[in-house]
Amino acid sequence: MSIDIRVPDIGDFKDVPVIEVFVKVGDTVKAEDPLISLESDKATMDVPAPQGGVVKAISVKVGDKVSEGSVIMQFDGVGAAPAEPAKPSISAPPSPVNAPAGKAEVRVPDIGDFKDVPVIEIFVKVGDTVKAEDPLISLESDKATMDVPAPLGGVVQEIRVQLGDKVSEGSVILALATGSAAAGAAAGGAPAGPPPAAAAVAAAATGTGGAIDEAAFALAYAGPAVRKLAREMNVDLGKVKGSGDHGRILRQDVEAFAKGGGAAAPAPRAAATVAGATGSGLGGIDLLPWPKVDFAKFGPIERKEQSRIKKISAANLHRNWVVIPHVTTHDEADITDLEQFRVQMNKELEKSGVKVSMLPFMMKAAVATLKKFPEFNASLDGDALVLKHYWHIGFAADTPNGLVVPVIRDVDKKTIPEIAKEMGDLAKLARDGKLKPDQMSGGTFTISSLGGIGGIYFTPIINAPEVSIMGVCKSYWKQHSSDGKNSSWRLTLPLSLSWDHRVIDGAAAARFNVHFANLLADMRRIMF
Repeated sequence: MSIDIRVPDIGDFKDVPVIEVFVKVGDTVKAEDPLISLESDKATMDVPAPQGGVVKAISVKVGDKVSEGSVIMQFDGVGAAPAEPAKPSISAPPSPVNAPAGKAEVRVPDIGDFKDVPVIEIFVKVGDTVKAEDPLISLESDKATMDVPAPLGGVVQEIRVQLGDKVSEGSVILALATGSAAAGAAAGGAPAGPPPAAAAVAAAATGTGGAIDEAAFALAYAGPAVRKLAREMNVDLGKVKGSGDHGRILRQDVEAFAKGGGAAAPAPRAAATVAGATGSGLGGIDLLPWPKVDFAKFGPIERKEQSRIKKISAANLHRNWVVIPHVTTHDEADITDLEQFRVQMNKELEKSGVKVSMLPFMMKAAVATLKKFPEFNASLDGDALVLKHYWHIGFAADTPNGLVVPVIRDVDKKTIPEIAKEMGDLAKLARDGKLKPDQMSGGTFTISSLGGIGGIYFTPIINAPEVSIMGVCKSYWKQHSSDGKNSSWRLTLPLSLSWDHRVIDGAAAARFNVHFANLLADMRRIMF
C-alpha cells in the first residue's frame, strides 16, 4: 500500500524552500530518518520519516516551496505502523500533537543592514521548552536592542552562541527538537552526540580524528542531518567546503572530506578594528598603529568605557568617512514666513496633541528637491547608480545611548501633522531603546538637525548606502538686503549638505541647496 508523506507542523511558516533531498526512489528508510531539509528566513529544519518504508516516488526537488501538509514523497509501507493505526489519516497532514519528530536550527532572522551584532543576553538554556515567539537571545547594535524570537516551538537541544559573540543574519544560534522529538528531549534530555568510543571508531575508520573547533562547527552552513552525520564521523564542519547553493555543506561533502577528498574552506579574513588597527583597514586603506600613551604620568585621569552602541557607531562612522569622498556645501535659508506659519499651525493643532517642529517642513522640502535632483536619492551598486522612486527620510535622534536614525517612510504621501506625529512616536521608541530594525532601514536621504542646541555650520557624515545628508543648525536673525540699500531682519537657517563626490559634483550640490532653501522660504513652490 502506498502512502503519502507530508510536511508536518512547521509553525507559521509557509512556502518554505527545499534546500536538500536526502533520499532517492528505491531507498529503504526507517522512522525518524531525514527525508528533506527546509530553510526559512529564521531556521533550517529537517523533515523526518514518520514511519519506515521504501521510497516509491519523490514529489519535490531542491528549490521547490512547501508548506504544512504538502506531499513530498510516497512510501510503500513496509516498516513500522503510523502513530495512530486505529484512525489512519494518510492524506491529511499530521496534527501538531502527533507531528513527527524533527530538529531545527534557529538562525538570526532579517535584522536589516546590521552585521556582527553582539549577543548581550541569552534567555534560555539546554533542556528548556519554548513556544513560538518566545525570546531566545538579545542583540544590541549601535542603534537598537532587539530580541530574536523562537520561530517555532520545541526543546532547546544546543546553544551555539555565548555572551559577547557577534552574529549576523543567518548565524546559527541554537538547535531545537520539535514534534515528538521535543517530547523525548524534554523527558530524557537531548543526546550530546555519539559516545566517545563510537567517535574514536569513526575517527579511526575515516582518518579524520582530532578535536573539533566548536565555534567553526556552529557557524558552518549545514542542516541538522548533515551536522549529525559530521558528529558521528568526527568531521569538523568548519574545515569542509560546501558544494550546495551559497556554499551549503551537503551530506556528500562530509563523506568526501572524511575519505580525504574534501578541501578545507579558507579562513575568513579578520577585519581591522577602528582603534588599534594594524595592517589593512576598511576600504583597503592601511591604518597606522594607534598611539599607546600612559596619560596618568601627565596628571590625574579617569577611565570611562564607551557604551557598546557608541563603539559600533564609531566603526560605522569611520567606515563611511574613510570610504566615501565627502564634500560639504553650505548655504542658508530664509524661514521667516515659514516660522510664522508653523507657530500658527501649532495653535490650530493644539487640541490634537500634535506639535509641529521645523523638521517636517524640511522633510517635505527635501522630497521635492530630491525629485528635481534624483541622483541625490540614489545608492551606488558597484559601477551602477540605483535611482530610487520612493522617498524615505531619516532623521537623527539623540538618545541616552547615543545617536540613532529612525526613518519616516513615504514622506511624499504624508501631511505635515502626520509626519510630526510619526516623528514623535519614533523618537520616543528611540529614547526607550525599542526601535525595530525596519524602523531604521530603507532611508534614501537623512536630515541631521542641531537646531535645538546651537552652532552655525558642520560637516554631517553620510549614512551609507545613501549618497547625501543635510545638516541644519539653530536658526538666527540676520540682516538681509535684496538691493544693497534697504535691509530687514530675517530668520535664517544654516544648511550644510554633505555629498558623495563619486556620484555628485559641486554644481549639482550648489543647485540642490539653493532649491531646498527657496522651498523653505516659500513652501508654495512645492506645488510646481
